[in-house]
Amino acid sequence: MIRVLVAEDHTIVREGIKQLLALAKDLVVAGEAGNGEQLLDILRCTPCDVVLLDISMPGVNGLEAIPRIRALSHPPAILVLSMHDEAQMAARALKVGAAGYATKDSDPALLLTAIRRVAAGGRYIDPALADRMVFEVGLTDARPLHASLSEREFSVFERLAQGANVNDIAQQLALSSKTISTHKARLMHKLNVASLAELVKYAMEHKLV
Repeated sequence: MIRVLVAEDHTIVREGIKQLLALAKDLVVAGEAGNGEQLLDILRCTPCDVVLLDISMPGVNGLEAIPRIRALSHPPAILVLSMHDEAQMAARALKVGAAGYATKDSDPALLLTAIRRVAAGGRYIDPALADRMVFEVGLTDARPLHASLSEREFSVFERLAQGANVNDIAQQLALSSKTISTHKARLMHKLNVASLAELVKYAMEHKLV
């Protein structure tokens, strides 16, 4: 049996995933988490083979959780499940240690295939993204501005786009407000935006929120 831990902050989505997994005779739900901190706590005491990880969870988000999961003594394979059908986002997840990337509008049968593949030590990329990753990620001219953000800058950017303020983000990331303000200034410069409204507009145009 392949033991799957479902990490997803939306209860309805999480329940739907659990129902899908229940239909597969070779898969079993080992646990569930509604945020990144809860996921990391559960993994310390619950063995599993695959973590099905929502990339946009509150608190410690998916991109931040991946390297921390990989640092465990017996890390499970990580399959990212995201609403973002964006090649750069998939590339970021794979770069920090995910074994696969699927989108939430994936065919259910393909999601089960993805879980089995990463559990066996393989890789999986959503078919709709695979070709775009080949052509977009490696081409500087085709890369969007947010591809130049560091992992920390991207984490701050994502939270700002979701409506969090500097103090909220500082608390979530256990950093000082001054440090977050510095990251904010740098990322806004890189994105060529002059206000939070422009930042949110950029995030929406690139399907990052």
